[in-house]
Amino acid sequence: MSTRKFTLLSLPKLTLLYLPLIVIASVAVGMVIASRLDLAPASSAQTLAMPPMNSAPLTGPLTADTFRNIAKAQEPMVVNIRTEMKAKAQDLEDLFGGGGGGAAPDDFLRRFFGGQGGQGGQGPGDDGQQGGNRRRQREPVQRATGSGFIISKDGLILTNNHVVEDATKIDVLLFADDETTYSAKVIGRDALTDSALIQLIDKPSTPLPEAKFGDSSQMAPGDWVMAIGNPFSLAHTVSVGVISATKRPFQVTDGRSNEMLQTDAAINPGNSGGPLLNIRGEVIGINTAIISNGRSEGNIGIGFAVPINTVRDLLPQLREGKVIRGRIGVTVSAVPREGYEDFGLKSRTGAVVGSVLGGGAAQKGGIEPGDVITEYNGRPVPNRDELVKMVISTKPGTSVPVKILRNKQERTLHVTVDQLDLEAEQQGQRATRSDTNPTPETQQGGGFGLTLGSVTPAIARRLQLPSGKTGALVTDVDPDGPSAGLLRAGDVVLSVNRKPVASATEAAREFQAVGSGRIAQILIWRGDGEVFVTVKKE
Repeated sequence: MSTRKFTLLSLPKLTLLYLPLIVIASVAVGMVIASRLDLAPASSAQTLAMPPMNSAPLTGPLTADTFRNIAKAQEPMVVNIRTEMKAKAQDLEDLFGGGGGGAAPDDFLRRFFGGQGGQGGQGPGDDGQQGGNRRRQREPVQRATGSGFIISKDGLILTNNHVVEDATKIDVLLFADDETTYSAKVIGRDALTDSALIQLIDKPSTPLPEAKFGDSSQMAPGDWVMAIGNPFSLAHTVSVGVISATKRPFQVTDGRSNEMLQTDAAINPGNSGGPLLNIRGEVIGINTAIISNGRSEGNIGIGFAVPINTVRDLLPQLREGKVIRGRIGVTVSAVPREGYEDFGLKSRTGAVVGSVLGGGAAQKGGIEPGDVITEYNGRPVPNRDELVKMVISTKPGTSVPVKILRNKQERTLHVTVDQLDLEAEQQGQRATRSDTNPTPETQQGGGFGLTLGSVTPAIARRLQLPSGKTGALVTDVDPDGPSAGLLRAGDVVLSVNRKPVASATEAAREFQAVGSGRIAQILIWRGDGEVFVTVKKE
């Protein structure tokens, strides 16, 4: 199966592309993201006036000089960003030939290198001084380039988080003077929206031009847009296209995604952090990533930009150095299109709880896998994505009522919201992934594409199954069956349609009892906790 490659758009001279390994379709997705959450210390002494946003309807004729005028007016506020960072151990292994031409995947990211040098240290065996005394080798350095745009006269610049993450040095080049570099520092960064606010330490004597903000919520498929940036180090390159789609889900990490603007305007590595402009020359997005095929890092007509409204709302927190969000410690999925009545729902609304973090806010509040959250803090939950938005916008420490359906019975629980730590969450997800491939005696989960086996004491210990829990071990999943992508080898089926199962035979019997075309509600043990999934029987 081929992989889709999301290419984040910063361009190292040793090109560093981060590729989330999302196995979905026939194209590979090349990405440009990097993120570290040790943000700059908060500063209450400085404030940032919210840039005004023009929400007037986009109207007027398109003429022969429309795009020329936009480029002439807006190029001066776009900057080129050069960064240096310490080379990571795996990067060095690939650089000196140890990686066989490419780094091995590590969970979500794969690193690639190319382009022009960029190494800051001496090669092995170099002698730095005469007389045989070796000079200490400098640490090798990765160099990268990206884009950004000025939003205030005191030198505040918006860009992508992955452009400046891990940077030990940031230099900015302005449109009016591409020979002079100005030092900059990170003010605040946010991994979830891939946004960052940096500020010039050195400034030119002339006034700095400022970007104008448009309203990204007004954008619709077919609207004209312009991208300006630094693709492949070609400064202030202009390209034009249209909005191809809005609210495209773009996965950041397991269970978390952003809604993005999709465009066919040509953006490439190096465009990261640059503006996407509407027909009035107003910023409506920050260019972030492209989809490319496996043969090229370049543009094939599918690019993504973070909507500027999303980033604009975060600017006060970015100015203070840290974005704070809520978390309740659950994974949630959409209510099945068919079979929502089996949950006791009258329509396909709400969000199904897949798993509950041990010791988290949801577990303390009494939420369980398989619950359907229908209302949060007094507001109806139309779908999974809206629930996630509600939770992350809730101030940590707030106690909120959560209405759920469990076994078709409605009840209200109270949950005290925790603070989201995205880095810790990602580490926890990596720690709970299982690589087990057990092969005991098997039963077939008829119609679900599952092969089931018994849970022996040795397997129970290896899978950290709590004492007293019994079930059926998933030993194989048909890649073309209905359970593909939902269940995997090493899962332990604990119940089917709320009926506990103690063996492969019992689980197979319950799966057989599900009518063709109906939904099975399956509770499983995976990693170190319970997970709830729904699968439609063939």
